[in-house]
Amino acid sequence: MPTATKTAPRQARGVDRRGAGALFSPLTAWLTRPLASFHLLLAVFGLLTVFGLVMVLSASSVDSFSKAGSTYNVFGRQVLYCLAGLVLFYIALRVPVRLMRRFSLILLTSCLGLLVLVLTPLGATVNGAQSWFIIAGVSFQPVEFAKVAFALWGAHVLVTKRGLLGQYRHLLVPVVPGALLMFALVMLQPDLGSTITLFIVLAALMWFAGAPLRLFGVVLLAAVTAGVVLTMVADYRMARLTTFLDPGSDPSGRGYHAQQSLYALADGGLFGRGLGQGWSKWQYLPNVHNDFIFAVIGEELGFVGCSLVLVLFGTTAYVGMRIASRNTDPWIRLIAATLTTWLVGQAAINVGYVVGLLPITGLPLPLISSGGSSVVTTMLVFGLLANFARHEPEAIAALRSLGPGRVGRLLRLPTPEPYRPPVKRRPARATTPPSRPGVKTPGAQATRRGSGEARARGARSGPGSRAQTRGGHR
Repeated sequence: MPTATKTAPRQARGVDRRGAGALFSPLTAWLTRPLASFHLLLAVFGLLTVFGLVMVLSASSVDSFSKAGSTYNVFGRQVLYCLAGLVLFYIALRVPVRLMRRFSLILLTSCLGLLVLVLTPLGATVNGAQSWFIIAGVSFQPVEFAKVAFALWGAHVLVTKRGLLGQYRHLLVPVVPGALLMFALVMLQPDLGSTITLFIVLAALMWFAGAPLRLFGVVLLAAVTAGVVLTMVADYRMARLTTFLDPGSDPSGRGYHAQQSLYALADGGLFGRGLGQGWSKWQYLPNVHNDFIFAVIGEELGFVGCSLVLVLFGTTAYVGMRIASRNTDPWIRLIAATLTTWLVGQAAINVGYVVGLLPITGLPLPLISSGGSSVVTTMLVFGLLANFARHEPEAIAALRSLGPGRVGRLLRLPTPEPYRPPVKRRPARATTPPSRPGVKTPGAQATRRGSGEARARGARSGPGSRAQTRGGHR
């Protein structure tokens, strides 16, 4: 009887292990496929896009009807932006990696020129920031594309100089001066939220390039100092900081957004009030379809809906880092990890200030908030990551041996080229170490001895012999 009592729990634990293994073994087997990263990224991209369109329609219906007389005004523009983003997604999916690196400096220079032009009368002011171009009724922010260009160029510079990154002057120059120039141009607009995302891109480049930890301590101290100075010189930034530290100090003024977003989340509960049944979009929460759309998700879909969003962005982080770790091209590894950090970091900041963990910065939730430049740029980034996923060594081998597959055949995607490391240049001739005065090395003695013997043979043979030799060669 005691033996049976001890054996039963062991058998039960064995059944539990087999059940867990049976549950996760299909997922583990699927993740070992060569194109698992590519297909998983496409799935997350599609779910985020569809979920974002549904939530934009739900959150913007009241505001669209009150301003334009149509429930689908904001939603229709969002669909057009998504179609434009899909075009850029497809282009980024097809473009060769070597062309991205070759033209990264040209892209960065063009974006810097746009950042300068937006500060001129050609730029338009929206919500107190002169950071927009409006052409034929279509507005876009050049800073969003500048983030991608800076990431491509910064990764190219750091990978090119990777053998010299142990020296600070090669690690910091010219990436950090270029970043500071972009920070200055963006803060002249002013746009603190975009400056924060640019700083995330710079920090990710330095981190994944292998910068020492003490450098991040200095950078963090400088960033905190700059943030305090920028907060003190602008009244609205100081008001945001004081409201974050004491949300109840001005609940009907500066703290109105933070209070209403928390009320919307609390009203949703576990399962929410139902899709389209939220009250916050009835002018209770400003910018509800843009900066605070996560509050609408919590109100209408509850904790379950918010968890779904977090799982999707967590999966984005996993698959992006998986792409970076499975590639052999150092440039792809660096740029994939940097772009993934930027996307997930921006999502974390948006969720953080909606739930009251961070001060309000006005950053949209990628692929879910309404907005043209943000949605188009995010789709471009997903296209780049999908392109990098097809450049994993196992994926390249499978595509070359088994064909493009159904997705590749449907999208007419070219077969990616395998990574070939650059050939190391060899010195033109071997150099002998310099010898000290008065000390004859064996190599020098042999050289002198050989040259002396050659001269002796030439003297004995005479001019006629040399002439015969020349004639023989003819």
